[in-house]
Amino acid sequence: MSSIPLPPEDRVLSPYTGWTRRHWEAVADGLLTAVLRHAGPEHALISLPGPRPSISGTRSDGLEGFARTFLLAAFRIAGAGGDDPHGFLPRYAEGLAAGTRAPTTDPDLTPGDPASWLAIGDRGQAMVEAASIALALRITRPWLWDRLDEQVRERTRAWLTGALRHTPVDNNWWLFPFTVGGFLADAGADQDGAARAAVARGLAKIEQWYLGDGWYTDGRPRAFDHYNGWAFHLYPVLHAHLGDDTRLLDVYGPRLAAHLDGYARTFGADGSPMHQGRSLTYRFAATAPLWAGALTDSTPLAPGATRRVASGVLRHFMDRGALDENGLLTLGWHGPHLPLVQEYSGPASPYWASKGFLGLLLPPGHPVWTAVEEPAPVERADAVVPLPRPGWLIQSTAADGIVRLHNHGSDDQPADHVEPDNPLYARLAHSTVTGPVLDGTPDNHFGVLVGGELSRRGRISPLGAGDGWAASAHHPRVRGGELPGVTVTSVVLVAGADEVHAHLVTGAHAGTEVRHSGWAAAGTAVEERADGLSARVVATTADGTRLLSSMENVHGFTAADTHPLPAGTAYGTVGAVPALDGRTSGGDSLFVGTARLTGTGSQSHAALRVRVTGTRIRVHRPDGTEVEALLAPEAVTVTVRKAS
Repeated sequence: MSSIPLPPEDRVLSPYTGWTRRHWEAVADGLLTAVLRHAGPEHALISLPGPRPSISGTRSDGLEGFARTFLLAAFRIAGAGGDDPHGFLPRYAEGLAAGTRAPTTDPDLTPGDPASWLAIGDRGQAMVEAASIALALRITRPWLWDRLDEQVRERTRAWLTGALRHTPVDNNWWLFPFTVGGFLADAGADQDGAARAAVARGLAKIEQWYLGDGWYTDGRPRAFDHYNGWAFHLYPVLHAHLGDDTRLLDVYGPRLAAHLDGYARTFGADGSPMHQGRSLTYRFAATAPLWAGALTDSTPLAPGATRRVASGVLRHFMDRGALDENGLLTLGWHGPHLPLVQEYSGPASPYWASKGFLGLLLPPGHPVWTAVEEPAPVERADAVVPLPRPGWLIQSTAADGIVRLHNHGSDDQPADHVEPDNPLYARLAHSTVTGPVLDGTPDNHFGVLVGGELSRRGRISPLGAGDGWAASAHHPRVRGGELPGVTVTSVVLVAGADEVHAHLVTGAHAGTEVRHSGWAAAGTAVEERADGLSARVVATTADGTRLLSSMENVHGFTAADTHPLPAGTAYGTVGAVPALDGRTSGGDSLFVGTARLTGTGSQSHAALRVRVTGTRIRVHRPDGTEVEALLAPEAVTVTVRKAS
C-alpha cells in the first residue's frame, strides 16, 4: 500500500476504485515532496538514488529528475488555477536559472559544476527532457515564465532552442522539438521562425508513420506499444488544445478517439495496463491518452468510465509497491524489477509517469471528476476485438477481469536488418496479469529447435485480424540467420477465455523438433502439472489470486511439460510456463493446441470444440458460431458462420 497519506475513499462517487480527484492531488503532492528532498544545489538537478545510472550519465539523470517532476508540478498547479500551497514553482524557477547558466557537454556530475544542465545535442537525452520542461512552462506560463527575470527567460530560451537545431532519433522523438517549438511560439520567443518550423516538421514526420484507425508505427516498420498513446497522440492534441487550434484538433482529435476505442480495452479490471512494449517503468503514464481524450472531447468513453480506468491504474501501482520506503518510484513494475528496464532509463526515468496526471488540467467541476464511476470496458462483458492496423486481437473476460493481447503484427524490428527478438514485442501474446520471460525459457512462443536452440520469430508478417482471429507468418531464425526455406504460418482463434493456436511449419526437415509455450504464470508460489498431452501451471499472486495457465494438444504435438522460472517475471518472484512439444513429418506439418489464462472467478472448463482436417481447423463457439481457418504457407483464410 502507498505510504502517501490519502483522503478517505468515496464509494458513492467512485464505486469501483474509491478514488477521487483529491486522491490524485494527494499522490501528486506526495510524489513531489519525496523527490524534492533529493534536489541538488539551486534545485537545478534532482539526482535520485537507484541501482545504476542510465547510459546517458549522471548529469542527464539529474536533468530527468528536474524535468519530469516539473511536468508533474505543472499539472498539479495549473489544475488548481495557479494555487501552489507547497511552494513547488519557486523551486523549479530557481532550477531554471541555475541549470541554464552554463550548459555543459560533461555527462557526469563533478564537484566543481553540480548544477549545469546538459547542452542539447543530436539524439541526446537532453532533447527529451527539454520537451517536458517546455510543456511544463507552457502550462504554468502565467505563474512562472511570465514572472521570470528577463535574463533567465533568455537563457532558458537559448537552451531550449538547441532542441530545434539538432537531430532527434527518427521516431516519436520528432515530437520533442515539436513540443519545444510549440511553447516558444506561444510565448512569443520564436525569434527566427525556427519554433514554428519545428512544429510543422514534427507533424509532417509523424504523418509518414500514421497507418489509420488511430495507430502509428514508431519509426520502425511495425513498432506498436503504449507510445502510440502517450507520445503520438498526446503531444499533437495537447498542442492543439493549449493553442486553441481547432483546425489541428479536427485532425488529431478523431485519431485519438479512434485509438482509444481499442486502447481503452487493454486495461485489466485490477487496473493493470497491458504489459507489452518498452518503457513499462513509466507505469501510469499509460493513462495520459485517456485524459487527453476527455480534455479535448476526443474519446468514446463516458466521463465516469474514463476516471474509473485511470484511477484504477494509479491505484493499481500505489497498492502494489511501486514506491519504495522513501516514497520514490522505483525502476520496475510493481516493485523494483531491473530485467524489464531499458538501458536508457536511470533512477528518475519512472517519473515520466507524470504524464498520467494530465487529468488534473480538467477543472474539479468537469464531468470526468463529478460523474459516478462506470464500469471499465473489461468489466462490461466478455469481448474479442480485432485491431488490424497493429495486427492485434484483444480478448477480455469479465469474470476475472483479465485482458489478453494476441500479437500477430508488432515486432519492433528495424527496416534494414533483423535484431534478436525483444520479448516485450515478439511474443505471440501479452496480458494484464503476466509478464514475458526476459531471459531463459520463452513464454507465448512457437519455434523450431536446431541443435538444441529454439528459433526466434524475427520479422512478423501480419496476415489479418478479424472476428475472433488474428494471423501472421514468419521465417524462423537461429544464430542470427533465417533457416533456409522454412516458414511458420500461425493463426489464433478465440472465444471467452479459450484460445486455439495453429502453426503450419513448411520446409523443415522431417523430425525437426517444435515447441509452443503458453502463458508465464508467476506469483509468490507456483504449482506445476503435466499429464500426457496437457500441462498446467497455477500461480498464487501476492493478493491471493490463483492464476491458471494451461495448454493441451489438439493435433500434431506429442508431449507436454512445464518449465520453471526461478527468477519469475515482473508479476512474481517464482513462476512456470506450460509447453507442448512435437516433431515435423516433412513437407507441411500442422500443430494445433489450446491454451487458457484465467484467474479467480473465471469459468473452470474450456468451451470450444475443435476439429482438424488436413490444414483446415474448425472451431465451434458456445454461441453456435463456427469458425473455419484454412492454413497454407504464408496465407490464412478464415470463414465465420454465424449461428442461424
